[in-house]
Amino acid sequence: MKRGFYIGRFQPYHNGHQSVLEHIAGKVDEIIIGVGSAQLSHQIDNPFTAGERVLMITRSLESLGCPFYVIPIEDIQRNALWVAHVRSMTPPFDICYSSNPLVVRLFGEVGIKVQSPAMYERETLSGTEIRRRMLNNEPWKSLVPPAVVQVIKEIDGTRRLRQIAQDD
Repeated sequence: MKRGFYIGRFQPYHNGHQSVLEHIAGKVDEIIIGVGSAQLSHQIDNPFTAGERVLMITRSLESLGCPFYVIPIEDIQRNALWVAHVRSMTPPFDICYSSNPLVVRLFGEVGIKVQSPAMYERETLSGTEIRRRMLNNEPWKSLVPPAVVQVIKEIDGTRRLRQIAQDD
């Protein structure tokens, strides 16, 4: 049994994440998806709660064809201990998938194999760009799976983002 780990903030989960996870699904028997910075929400850079992000991911991956677990992981603000924290919160895994230089470094330092999957259309498929488009009333729905559009609609996420971005 080969189990892979993939972490992101998923603010929101988008087609780039979907592409990477579909790729990983062909390489492992199970995937653990860590929802990073799980304690953050209702901020311009982190508008969605951990539970909302879990819902976005779970609904988007219903037909993945590979078993997966979605686990919220809070920040601990101590990089030297972070991998141990992640491992304490997840089932055991054999390999980490990440293109984040810090994540690659931290897992590599403790001897966990790391692969950096190719990023898919990184210029437009980023949470920063999607949130920017949501704030400016520009098209964004084509950048996320249909299930994410539905979750954001259910929680009135665009209105939330615009409201928290206002000055007082």
